[in-house]
Amino acid sequence: MGAGFIRSAVWDALHGFHEPTPLADVDVLYFDSSDMARAREAAIEATLATVMTGVPWSVHNQARMHLRNGDAHYANTADALRYWLETPTAVAIRIDEQSSPSLLAPFGTDDLIEMVCRPTPRGREKPEEYRQRVSEKNWRARWPLVRIFDL
Repeated sequence: MGAGFIRSAVWDALHGFHEPTPLADVDVLYFDSSDMARAREAAIEATLATVMTGVPWSVHNQARMHLRNGDAHYANTADALRYWLETPTAVAIRIDEQSSPSLLAPFGTDDLIEMVCRPTPRGREKPEEYRQRVSEKNWRARWPLVRIFDL
């Protein structure tokens, strides 16, 4: 799980909010190059919806997301995060086969903790997409201490 699910929780805590920010979705990431059908993602979302109702699940197989995003083929989920557009969102928590969590953060967590939004290297290659995302998300309206950097 990653992206806004983690970013929002961290920024809510750093702002001292008592109520969590409502999430547009909860991103679940996985990597399976043997089954890149969107139907598989939908099936996982349906299963998750029966386990935790009312959660806006959004499941994406990172083995196929490079096609949608116009990127080079991703090697794995951690590699896929390198292609996300802004640093504080390029984070995820992975649960392994032994149910042990590990953090995936190819650009580190400093920007997340310091409430800084800046473009990743891929965000700098796609400046209009980065700017559009920052504008649409309107993070400063919810988290006024966030500092957003342009290219």
